Amino acid sequence: MRWTKLIAAGILSASLFSANVFAAPAWNPEKSGLKFDNAAKQNYMAKKMDIFFNPSPSAKVKDFEAPDGWEYKTFDLNGMQIERLKNPKSENSKRVVLQLHGGAYIGGLTNLYREFGVKQAVVTGARELYMINYRLAPQNTFPAALDDAVAAYKYVLKKHGAKNIIVIGDSAGGNLALALSVYLKENNIQQPALMVLDSPWTTLETDLPSRENNSERDVVLGKNNPRLYPEVLNPTYGGNLPLNDYRLSPLYADLTGFPPILIQTGGYETLLDDSVKFMEKAITDGVDVTLTVYAGMPHDFALVMPELQDSINLFKEIGSFVNRHMRN
Repeated sequence: MRWTKLIAAGILSASLFSANVFAAPAWNPEKSGLKFDNAAKQNYMAKKMDIFFNPSPSAKVKDFEAPDGWEYKTFDLNGMQIERLKNPKSENSKRVVLQLHGGAYIGGLTNLYREFGVKQAVVTGARELYMINYRLAPQNTFPAALDDAVAAYKYVLKKHGAKNIIVIGDSAGGNLALALSVYLKENNIQQPALMVLDSPWTTLETDLPSRENNSERDVVLGKNNPRLYPEVLNPTYGGNLPLNDYRLSPLYADLTGFPPILIQTGGYETLLDDSVKFMEKAITDGVDVTLTVYAGMPHDFALVMPELQDSINLFKEIGSFVNRHMRN
């Protein structure tokens, strides 16, 4: 049986890997990020998220601009918009990233996720990045988002082949990535080469201890988040399905045959138990799984605070994980 590597430091923090990455003009993972002691870091993150949740009325959303030299296109697939970016620094790479964004199934694809995707493409050395605008709850409940993810995966699969695909999902996107793999398994469709899950929502159940225990100190998805925290406590995406249905809560699915999985999470986040329990289930089912818990960090911190050294460490770990498992 293939086993797990659990990386421990502090609560269970990250090791720093050397990664063979391709530099992009918009972002360089080799530059140092902001470093603080824990108290100063918590203060910085709390202030940063307070501004994020309470923007100035005069703040304007800028149009997304791809990095210099990158090709950026959008196209329609059966009524769903897909966005594609090509990295000019990895012309010889066959790797592709399919990004499934988070947002508790009620938040859409934003510039924050597009910039997140660029970083993912850089550190994985991917030639192409695909980002999808799947349908959102509460207007569209299960299986709307899954159907969209399946359609996008089949498109990428036909174009690039399973051995070249890296599926990356954060938060609800992590839930969707796992639900996608469940669907692929049950329908005898090839799994992607790898899966990376950042702060995944592995069960829509609401009674896991970290939901409450970390609700005050998770400055990203805790009680201070006026929109998404209530959704975590009362998910609308599931519709009339029981919250422990394995199609909504892949924690309870049969994971045998899943690709190697990297899980990255924060030690202070509301979804911490989701990652730990999923790792335990993946081990039981014989999946090659790696869990890294970044001490003192909140939910999805690399998405909303990429300037921190912790975030840069997270991206580098993704690059190292991909390079260990993929030779193409």
